[in-house]
Order: sequence, then C-alpha cells, then structure tokens
Amino acid sequence: DLVGEGNQGHIVTAPFVQGFVVNPSEKQKSSSPEARAPTPPTGSPPRVSTPPVSPPSPQPTPQPSPPVTNVCLALRPVQQTQNQCQIQRINALEPNERVEAEAGYTEFFDSSEQQFQCAGVEVIRHHIQPQGLMLPSYINTPLMVYIRQGRGYYGVMMTGCPEMFQSSQQMEERGSFQDRHQKIRHFQPGDVIVIPAGDPHWIYNDGQDEIIAVVMLDSTNAANQLDQFHRRFFLAGNPKQSGQETPEEGSGNIFRGFDLQMLSEVFNVDQETASKLQSPDDTRGHIVMVDRGLQVVRPPIRMQHQQHGGPANGVEEAVCSAKLTANINDASRPDFYNPEAGWTVHLNSFKLPILQMMQLSAERGVLYRNAVMSPYWIMNAHEIIHVTSGSMRMQIVNNEGQSVFDDVIQEWQVVVVPQNFAVMKQAGQEGCRWISFRTNDNAIMSTLAGRTSAIKAMPMSLLLAVVMKIMAVID
Repeated sequence: DLVGEGNQGHIVTAPFVQGFVVNPSEKQKSSSPEARAPTPPTGSPPRVSTPPVSPPSPQPTPQPSPPVTNVCLALRPVQQTQNQCQIQRINALEPNERVEAEAGYTEFFDSSEQQFQCAGVEVIRHHIQPQGLMLPSYINTPLMVYIRQGRGYYGVMMTGCPEMFQSSQQMEERGSFQDRHQKIRHFQPGDVIVIPAGDPHWIYNDGQDEIIAVVMLDSTNAANQLDQFHRRFFLAGNPKQSGQETPEEGSGNIFRGFDLQMLSEVFNVDQETASKLQSPDDTRGHIVMVDRGLQVVRPPIRMQHQQHGGPANGVEEAVCSAKLTANINDASRPDFYNPEAGWTVHLNSFKLPILQMMQLSAERGVLYRNAVMSPYWIMNAHEIIHVTSGSMRMQIVNNEGQSVFDDVIQEWQVVVVPQNFAVMKQAGQEGCRWISFRTNDNAIMSTLAGRTSAIKAMPMSLLLAVVMKIMAVID
C-alpha cells in the first residue's frame, strides 16, 4: 500500500472524506497571541571549551572616531541567521496595513512576521480602479506579480534599451506630439509579470473591472544589496503627501530631493515645468485617476499574443526584448491533471527564461471539492501560498516531526512553507485555487505518495524491514 502501485498521482480524490474538521482547541491555539509568538528552540546551548587566554598587553588609548551621519551603506544580500527558520508555529496571514490613493489602494502584509523573515520575501496587494494609473517607480528587489482580476497594460523601462514604439507620421501631421517610448505590454487575469530589480515600471487599468494584483518581492535576492526590506523610489507624484504613512520605508518622489534650478537645466525646461516633476501640491497618492484615459502607442492585443507564440531560440530573449509575462491560468495546458481532483501549472525558467536571472518561479494550483494533494516538500526553495478563491486545510510538518500548521487557509490569506517542510493540502466544500511563489527558478517538488514518491523509490526489503521494526516496537 505504501509503494502505491495504482495509477493515481499526487493529486487525488478523497471518497471517504466528507469535508474536513479542525480541532477547535488547535484552531483557538493557533489564533491566540501566544501562539503567534515564535517559541525559541528548547535545550541548552552546547558547551565550548576554550584554552586559557593570557592577559592582553597594554594598548594605546584609541582616539574617538568622528560621528557618521546621513550615510547609507550598501550591504550584501542578507543571509538568514541560524535560528531564523526555527519556526514552531505558522499562521495564515492577512494584510495589516492599507494605504489609500485616489484610484485604488495597496495592502501590506507584515514583513516582520517570522515566516516572511525565514523566506526572505514580502507580499503586498494592489487594487487599481478602472482608468487608474499606478505611478512610475522602481524597487531595490525583483518582484513577481500575479493578476488575480482585471485587464490593462504596463511598461518596464530597461536601462540602455531603445525606444521601439513610436507614433506614426500621420498622427504627427494632425497635430499630435511625437511619442517614442519603450515596449508596452498587455496583461489579463492569470498572467504572471516579472520585473527585475531597479527597473522603473507602471501599471494602467484600461478595463471595466478593478485590477487585483498579488505581488511577491524577493528581499534577499542577490540583486538587492541595500537592506532586507524593499524600498520604492517614485518618479512622479507625491505619495508622502497623501495623508497616510506608507510601510514602504517612507517612499517619495525622488525629484523632490534635487535642486529646482539644476532640474530645469538638465531637462532643458523652465523652472515652472521642472517644479511639476516634484509635484509639491499633489495629494492623490501613488495610484491616480486618468480622467480622459491614457493614450499611448501600443500594438493590438491579438498581435502581441502572436508575437510571443513560437518557441524561444535564444535571440529574441535578449534583455531589451525579453518576455516578461506568461499566463498560468490555462487548464488546457496543465503540468498535472486529474479530471476528478484538480490540476497544476508550473512556471519556471524553462518556460519564461528571464526567471533564471531572477531566481524565481510560480505555480497555479486548483483542487476540486474535498480533493487531496498528497504530502510533498520543495527541495530547493521556500513556497509562498496565496489562496485566490475557496479554502483548503493545510498541514505543515517541520524536521522535528512536529506540526507547525494544521488549519484552514481562507481566500486572500497567505502561508509560507519553508524549504523542505512537508505539506499536505485538502480542498474545502467549494474547492480551492491558489498561486504560489517559489524562491528558485526551477523549484523541485518531491512527493511522499504516488508513482514518483520517495517511498516508491525505496527497495521493498527496506520498507519491510522498517515496517516490521515498527510493528515489533508497538507489540
């Protein structure tokens, strides 16, 4: 039975399970303030014997160093300390901060949570209303965006790349100004967008529905040498004057720090025009409304999809023309499919080559009513799971064989599964859909049940010896 000679994979139906029940005492325990606080590992630290040390020779009195002020030191990527992933209790997290703007708002998950610190990531959610524009900005970390809802287009300004989109001569003859800019890309529900660290980007909603974008920021990525939290640098607007404190390290318009006279000389404009770059009186926040719509040079949606249709040959994946978007919401092209239980789609660097540079990947998962995903672990990455609809019961077990999470994760909640922690999932009565971000461009999953499981790969005699030994102990 352990070997599993049947034809079932790692996602199966549960014919004998009618829903799932969580022990009320355990649920209350996990939601209490005491349970949220991480428990330090038990046991005394090992004793270390040290040889006797002779008294130090007299040294000259050091002179006091001059005080250092207003200095930002560039740091290497923050490495996890030894006990940073010694997690005794994992909780399903919800946003704890919300920053409003004229045309939407952004929700922030608490980046100081131990499970986020362990994985070295942060999670935020953008809500952008129709005709809403998220102002241009850049961040010190790479980010991966999943479009939960809505349509629109976005731009990523890559340093040194040419302006490949330009207005036609007929438009200029009719009085329109000349417009040249870098590539603009469309997106739709189910798309995953990747943006390298330091590249300015913006998002615009040209659809009828609100855009809901789930964003994972890899704070400990090698591209980030600033500090362990992300910082956003705006190129427009005045977000700090929106009347709210933003958790994004006091993000503001970087043009406000430059001298107005120097700005006017650099951009070859008068000071009145240069002052608009600083936007001193703008109180609309980081997402603004474009009343007459945003008119930019962009190809039709169908043409853009045709351009990305063929297989990659390495030439078109140059930095300036790299594909940054892939849809993982297509059930007709799954990586695993069970018509009665569910399906999954994986997005890695083999499907989207730029992920190799960013060291990130993603998975879109769907479980039908009461279906079960057998226990597995990710061998080389942390996994950040965000439920987009429905609910599921999850059990997460650490290396000590202890359950650090046994609860229901609801829609819009987030759970972090540390590397090599074993996890099992069971969908609720309404099924479950989720997006998971992984901190490796080719995350490898190892299962404990099914045809490709570690148990099935073991010799039969070994399994018999282990089982017989356990039975002898029980007797």
